[in-house]
Amino acid sequence: MRRLTIISVLAGLVALAAASATPAAAKPPGANGQIAFARFEPALGGTVPYTVNPDGSHVQLLFARGAEFPHWSPDGSQVSIFCCDDGMAAHILSPDTGGFRELSNPDPDLEIHCGFSWSPDGQRLTCETFGVTDPSRNGVYTIRSSDGGGLTRVTSNPGGDDIPGDYAPNGKRLVFGRVDHPTDPAALGLYVVKVGDNRPRQIAPAGLLSSFGDWSPQRNEIVFSQHVTPDARSSLWVVHADGTGLHEIPVQAQPACGGAYSDPSSQGCFGPRWSPDGKKIVFARGTSPDNDSNIYTVNADGSDLTQVTHGGADSSPDWGTHPLTG
Repeated sequence: MRRLTIISVLAGLVALAAASATPAAAKPPGANGQIAFARFEPALGGTVPYTVNPDGSHVQLLFARGAEFPHWSPDGSQVSIFCCDDGMAAHILSPDTGGFRELSNPDPDLEIHCGFSWSPDGQRLTCETFGVTDPSRNGVYTIRSSDGGGLTRVTSNPGGDDIPGDYAPNGKRLVFGRVDHPTDPAALGLYVVKVGDNRPRQIAPAGLLSSFGDWSPQRNEIVFSQHVTPDARSSLWVVHADGTGLHEIPVQAQPACGGAYSDPSSQGCFGPRWSPDGKKIVFARGTSPDNDSNIYTVNADGSDLTQVTHGGADSSPDWGTHPLTG
């Protein structure tokens, strides 16, 4: 499927919204709960999602089938995943009951992959979307998380690819990655759009992004990861929602994030997400998600680096509000 093709390329570098649509309710900062993440498990047929407490305790398998990119709902009761390659628009798990829901594709003329993020009120899921035969329909859409209905267009990128990041805490804006030429990830830039007007604003220079933006629950700061140059591993960056204040997070690690690929001791830092209280960042660190990466947390200023997992093939963390286990 097209999403898998484009995501694999990026991994090598590690109609407008309806006028009646209303922004989602604001999401206040929450308590730091469990972290969901993906682990490459050959014995289970590929990558599968897990949960873990931030101190590394109680690692639990969430879904025993191939699935990637777990994302918590704002209330911590559900997790969206990418799985199954069955043509459905979204797949949602309940970590407490073991329940599993599939949301059908609301438009057969679109290829829809939903669950990159939830609206602050938990009512909608963002979707990376392509026209099956009409590339003018490419862009970010959203659907209801309850039943998959209410398909609403947020961005338009004919022939290109818009990859959803995260909503602003008040639900009025969305950050996303945009590449006009999917075969050229170097053209990928970070954008913010107001939900309902389809007039995106670029907030970070086109470059080698390896994540698509996560919005702080406390401030107008967006964290993401990128390769500063093609021969460097990923490092963590923050930019304000208006494009000002772009700076690298000085993660106090040895070796530091973002060393040269030619240096066998170098480490990349990628896939960052804010903690629910907005004070910490969770991310993966290593040379490859399928090789030696693990999940870490760090303060927003780069201090107090803490290793969470030791699986050696862990990536795509998301920090939710689900109560800790144990």
